[in-house]
Amino acid sequence: MCRIAGIIDRLGNTAQLRKEVKAMCDIMAHGGPDGEGFYSDEANGLAFGHRRLALIDLSPTGHQPMSYNSDHLTITFNGEIYNFPELKRELMEAGFDFKSHSDTEVILAAYQHWGVASFNLLKGMFAFGLYDQLENKTYLVRDSSGIKPLYYYDESGKLVFASEVKAFKGTSLALNELPEWKVYFLAFGHIPEPYTTLTDVKMLQKGSYLSWDHESHRAEIQQYQRQDQKPYGKDYNIAKQSLRDKLKLAVKRHLISDAPIGVFLSGGIDSSLITLLADQSINEISDRQNLKTLSINFPEQEFSEQPYQKLIADLTHSNHSEYLIDQAVFDQHLPEALNGMDQPTTDGINSWFVNYFAKAKGLKAVLSGIGGDELFGGYPSFKRMKLVRRLSKLPGFLLRKGISFDKPAFKRCYYLSYKNTTGKYLFLRGIYTPDEIAEVLNLSVDKIDEVLIALTTSELPAHLSPVEEAGWLESNLYMQNQLLKDTDAMSMQHGIEVRVPFLDQDLIQLLNYTSSKTRYQLQKPKGFLVDAFRNILPEAIWNRKKMGFTFPFQSWLRTNEFFLKGMHDDNLKRAKLKANFMNGDLHWSKAIALFVMEDLKWKA
Repeated sequence: MCRIAGIIDRLGNTAQLRKEVKAMCDIMAHGGPDGEGFYSDEANGLAFGHRRLALIDLSPTGHQPMSYNSDHLTITFNGEIYNFPELKRELMEAGFDFKSHSDTEVILAAYQHWGVASFNLLKGMFAFGLYDQLENKTYLVRDSSGIKPLYYYDESGKLVFASEVKAFKGTSLALNELPEWKVYFLAFGHIPEPYTTLTDVKMLQKGSYLSWDHESHRAEIQQYQRQDQKPYGKDYNIAKQSLRDKLKLAVKRHLISDAPIGVFLSGGIDSSLITLLADQSINEISDRQNLKTLSINFPEQEFSEQPYQKLIADLTHSNHSEYLIDQAVFDQHLPEALNGMDQPTTDGINSWFVNYFAKAKGLKAVLSGIGGDELFGGYPSFKRMKLVRRLSKLPGFLLRKGISFDKPAFKRCYYLSYKNTTGKYLFLRGIYTPDEIAEVLNLSVDKIDEVLIALTTSELPAHLSPVEEAGWLESNLYMQNQLLKDTDAMSMQHGIEVRVPFLDQDLIQLLNYTSSKTRYQLQKPKGFLVDAFRNILPEAIWNRKKMGFTFPFQSWLRTNEFFLKGMHDDNLKRAKLKANFMNGDLHWSKAIALFVMEDLKWKA
């Protein structure tokens, strides 16, 4: 994993373009501490930059930007291609030669052999810029699960791209704030893709590529992700065995590394299973004697999962480390964690701390259980979707009356009056309601409605069952916009790569071929997943009340002077909200939203 940047400007001076790309890379140096590289082409006014976090092929032959095919192809690449050994063997049989042991060179050879069809053959997490001199085109490409970010600016015959929005500060572009971003943020707790805080900087959609034509100086965006449709399997035992095989292979693939790698063990179903499978696989693919695992705990016992973490660690041969975060540690590092955000979010602080300790343990990559809840029905939303559907059928005027109540669930009914995907999501996971947003921003409720109803997001496919609808919302909005984006930004602050085996393309494809009745068993937490691995997963892990990995924010933030100072109370509404937070009547996520929106600087 690395950080990438590039500028294409036919009227630009090459030296100036290289200077700006270097400035962009300098801003993102935390995500690529192992080196930097640059490439430019004067004929097309192109400059690529790269900050390296070396994990596969640590030698100079893995240096980027990397060129291939007599230097007619050049790439700057962020991510990991887990099936690169298989692709490499196939390409070698087709007559291709390789100078390195890196997955980067395989991407270039695959493109030369298969063209843009190669993008769909890559299994992993990736975002890259690829310049093809012979075709006179540049491609920006993002993985099918949207694990790796790729932001771009396409205006006035210029194309600029980077791994972080902050990097655009290093350019000479005239950038303006997106007027609606604060409304989005207070409603969602993040800024949903493709939007950012900047009007002309957007996120490239997952599973797609942007093609830049150097003749016309125009961009075209196309989807490359394709899946063959297969009928659902009907045999439950076969389905379980298929799940076992695919997840075991996914974990094994994700352990490929020439640098220290470990697993974040929280003690829940997902991280426990990843740890157990990693322990089985580690000796098959590595000379390392054992697996490295780490866990985070708190003095507050209601937030601690230490007994479950110890249970799993004792079942493995892992080199396990436990780290305690108390109020003092939290207070010491909170300013760094907040300033580590690339885009406004009410989440991500916990990820910053996890990766801080992963760095302290000497790791460069960590496996995470992200995706398990979304893929197997681990959230309350899966049980609530039938109610959401019934409520959604009520007349809009009746739903809007919910805003008059004090109870949050009633107030959020207002969102269902939008009669769209955004409304359903915000009913389930919204932070502030339209009337609250209007008061904080000194706008009318009608204006808030106008902004949120006009929001362009992916729309729910038709004919989904309630659990399938919940899975779509959780995967395509919550996980996509919040979990993955925050995890990437916060892990790379420490030069740590987070890998997510549950989002392995082959595993996701298998689940898409599995009936919802089999996949989403809600009688017990993630029943299908548990059944498939009941032979290795202790009952104490899955037969208990679900605990999300979170911090004691509600109590800790109320005594944190840095945080309280940043919660401005310069009008009556904000003063009331701050007072409510101090009294315990305002949820910490709303308090963080106010702080992040007002105290951190987002304008480039």
